[in-house]
Amino acid sequence: MEITKINHRRVVIIGAGYVGSSIAYALTITNLAREIIFIDVDEEKAMGESLDIQHGIPYMGVSRVRPGGYEDCADSDLIIVTAGRNRRVGETRLDMIADNIGIIRDVADRIRPYYKHGPIIIVSNPVDILTYEFDRIMGLPNGHVFGTGCILDSSRLIRSIAGYTHLKIEAIKCNVVGEHGDSQFPVWSRLAIAGQPMDEYCQNVGLTWGAEEKDALYDRVRNMGARIIAAKGRTHYGIATCVCSLADAVLNQRLTIAPVTSPLQGEYGISDVSLSVPSIIGVNGVEHRLEEKWTDEEYQKLQDSASRVREALKTVKDL
Repeated sequence: MEITKINHRRVVIIGAGYVGSSIAYALTITNLAREIIFIDVDEEKAMGESLDIQHGIPYMGVSRVRPGGYEDCADSDLIIVTAGRNRRVGETRLDMIADNIGIIRDVADRIRPYYKHGPIIIVSNPVDILTYEFDRIMGLPNGHVFGTGCILDSSRLIRSIAGYTHLKIEAIKCNVVGEHGDSQFPVWSRLAIAGQPMDEYCQNVGLTWGAEEKDALYDRVRNMGARIIAAKGRTHYGIATCVCSLADAVLNQRLTIAPVTSPLQGEYGISDVSLSVPSIIGVNGVEHRLEEKWTDEEYQKLQDSASRVREALKTVKDL
C-alpha cells in the first residue's frame, strides 16, 4: 500500500469516553487538529461530547468537532483508538485482555475498508497486546500502528525526578520501557540531567543517589495509575496530553522521541511482540526504533518483559 504524505490535520478518535473526549479537548485547545471526528457505538454520546467541546471560547481552539462514522477514516491523517473498558480497582492491565480484544478486532475490521493513509495510535489497554493484534489485522507498513505504551509512565517518572532534584522537567531525560504494566522498568543507566549523568550531577550538588532513591522514586510511579483509579475511578487527563505530544509529531511533521509500543523487528534481539522502546515518531508513525546502550541487567529485564507479553499473546489466540 502506498502511503501518501499528508496533511489536512484531520483526526478520527474511536471511542468517546473519558479518554477519547479528553484527547479531543486537549487537541482542540492546543490547535493541533483542524477537524476532530468522534466514532462511538453510542452516537448520542459522540454528539454530546462534540457539541460540548465545539462550544468553547473560539480563541481557545478553533477545531471543528463532530460525530461521524468509519467512512471518515478514509480522509483522516491520524486515527486514535481509545475504545474498550477502563481498568478497575485492583486489576492489572493484562486482566483486561478478554474484554478488550474483541472490541479492538471489531474496530480494525471496520477501519480496513476505508483506510488510506496515516498512523494509527492505540491507547486502549492492555496496549502492548492490542497494538500487536491491531497491527496484525491491518497489515500496514512497519511502524504505522503503534501504541502509547510507557510514555505516560516516563512522564510521571520525570516529574518525580524533577521533584527530587528541584529542577525543571525539561532538564531531565529518562525512559520507562518494556511492557506497559508490571514488568516495565526505568532505564536508569540513561538518566541524564541536562546531558550530565545523574550520579555525576548528584555528586556535584550534594544529593544522595543510589538503590534506595531509585526504588522510592519508581515505586511512586509504578503505583500512580492504581492510586488515581482508586481515588477517582479512572485516569484520562495525563494520557490525553501524552497523545497530543504524539499527534504533534505526526500532524506537524515534527520528529520527537518517545517510549511507545510497536511490534519489534529484531531490535534488542526481540521480535514478534510489541514493547515500548525509545522510538522516533513522525508523519508515518514510528519512523525508527532506537537501540541504546544499556546495562546487562537492563537488557535482561527487557527480555523478561518480552517473555511476559508473549505468554499473554498466547491467550489471545483462544479468544
